[in-house]
Amino acid sequence: MKLRLTLAVWMVAAAALPALAHHSFAAEFDDKKPIKLVGKVTKVEFMNPHSWIHIDVKNPDGSVTNWGVEGGSPNALYRQGFTRDALPVGSEIVVDGYRSKDGSNRAVGKDLTFTDGKRLFLGGSAPGASGEDEEKKK
Repeated sequence: MKLRLTLAVWMVAAAALPALAHHSFAAEFDDKKPIKLVGKVTKVEFMNPHSWIHIDVKNPDGSVTNWGVEGGSPNALYRQGFTRDALPVGSEIVVDGYRSKDGSNRAVGKDLTFTDGKRLFLGGSAPGASGEDEEKKK
C-alpha cells in the first residue's frame, strides 16, 4: 500500500513538471513591441508546449540574424491546417508578432505570410494568433 502511494505521488509530480516550464504571453513577450520579420525559414520544430520557427532575417547592414518565433502547440497548428509540409526550409516568409521582453532574437508569432500572399495563423499565445479576429471580419 505504501509503495503504491509513493509511486502515485511520484507519477503526479513527474506529470506536473512540464506545466512548470509553461509560460503566459505576458511573462515573456511585450504586446507594446509588435514586430514584423522578413526572412527565410532555417528550421521548424513541432514540439510541446509550443512550436518554433527559425528564420534568417537580413539586417539593414547586410548581415543576417537568426530569429526564433514561437507558435502554438503542434496540435493547435494541425487543427488550423498547418502541417510540417506547409513550411519548407528555405521558404521566404513574413511573420507578424511581438518581441520578447528580454530583447533577445525571439518573438511570438501571430501569423505568417508567404510571398504568394497565402497566410497561416500561428495559433499561439499572441493576441490574434488563433485567426478568430480574421474570421469575425468576414
